Parts: sequence; structure tokens; C-alpha cells
Amino acid sequence: MGRLDNKTAIVTGGAMGQGAEIARAYVAEGARVVIADVAKEQGQSLADELGGAAHFAHHDVSDAGSWASVVDDANARFGPVDVLANNAGILRFGDIERMPAEEVELLWRVNQLGCFLGMQAVTRTMRKNGGGSIINASSVEGLAGMPSCTAYAATKWAIRGMTKCAAMELGPKGIRVNSVHPGMIDTPMTRVHGGDAAMEYGASKVPLRRVGTPGDIAPVYVFLASDESSYINGAEIAVDGGVTSTHAFGA
Repeated sequence: MGRLDNKTAIVTGGAMGQGAEIARAYVAEGARVVIADVAKEQGQSLADELGGAAHFAHHDVSDAGSWASVVDDANARFGPVDVLANNAGILRFGDIERMPAEEVELLWRVNQLGCFLGMQAVTRTMRKNGGGSIINASSVEGLAGMPSCTAYAATKWAIRGMTKCAAMELGPKGIRVNSVHPGMIDTPMTRVHGGDAAMEYGASKVPLRRVGTPGDIAPVYVFLASDESSYINGAEIAVDGGVTSTHAFGA
């Protein structure tokens, strides 16, 4: 018997990296999963790999209409949504003096607005169905600072704060809202910013002396999606090898 049997989940940013591993773990534990992403080829390939328990939906998290379509499709295809893994996000570095406003706004639209719209879109379904679990992807940069990361960190601190407020607001409706704060994880999104050299630098800053993998993140999402975490609400869980025990990556 799977830990997520009979649950319907939406995983945003589900085509690659952390999201793909979360989707695989959810299906392995018995869930039916909508893989929501802008990356059509990778998302469809993953859905084909996972079989009938998974479906790919082309989805822009910054668009409210796209959210309505994805939730309606999930409800009709697999049954009422029980779990939202609000995983989609982008990473941009930029010095305060030189970062273009357009880059700052893009980070806000995808990371922060996308997270808010996701919570908004699933709340009605979850409330009518007696509850659910929303898992928001923040970051260690939502717990501590890092140079050249002001705009990105602003979105991740915002997700941390939104999670706390949503946990208070939605808890009485049976909807739990928690945030996950990954450290440096070896994914295509992080590798584009420096490749192997960035991974080596990141490992040197972690007490465990290695960067994380998507396989380190997915079990936390399984736990928070499952009934095993039924009394966990408004929590922030760092999955970072211990780096925020003392400092952020920029220290």
C-alpha cells in the first residue's frame, strides 16, 4: 500500500530536476499526478515514462487562467486535487546596481505570484473535499542572505511569509501549508550558473561536504503530502546539508 494512495497531486515545474523527481516519487507511492510545466517535450516524456498515473499539462504558473485550467483538468481526470507541490521557480543572480527591473519582475511573477496563484487555485477544491496539503518551494535564500541574490531571495522570503499566513488562514479548512527550503541542489537550473565549478564551490560551503540531489528533496515532499504529516502546518523545512545552521552560501 502506497503512502499516497488515492491522492491527486499537481506538481509544478514537474518536467525536470526536483519537480520530476517529486512526480516520480508521488506515482511510486500511489498518487495520480499532473505534471505541470512550460517544458512540453520533457514534461510529456516524463508522463509517458510514468504511465497512466501521470498526465502532462502545459502550464504557466504566472497566469491565473492557466491555473484554473490545470486544476479543472486534474479534478476531472483524476479526482479532486489533494496535494499541490508548488515547486516551479527560476533562479537569476544580479548585483543591486545593475540588475534590470525586467529580471526582477520576472522572478516575482514566476516565483512569488506563481506560488500565490497556485494556492488560490486549489483552495476551493481542497476545502470542498475536506482538506489537503500545499507544499511551497522556498529556498535557503528564504532563510538567510547571499550576495547578488537580492531579487531572488525577495521572492523566497515572500514564499516563506505567504506560507505562514496561508497556514493560519487555511488550517481551519483542513488545508495544511508548509514550505521546503532546499540548499544547493544539482539540477539543470543550478548547473547553468557555473556547471561543475559551481557544484564544487557549493559543496565546500556545506557541512556534509556535498551538494544535494533531487532524490534528497523528493522524500520530504512525499512526507508532507502524506497523512503522516497531518499535524504539520506552517512549518519551514530546510533540506540543505546543514548550511543554514551557521551561514548562507555567501558567507
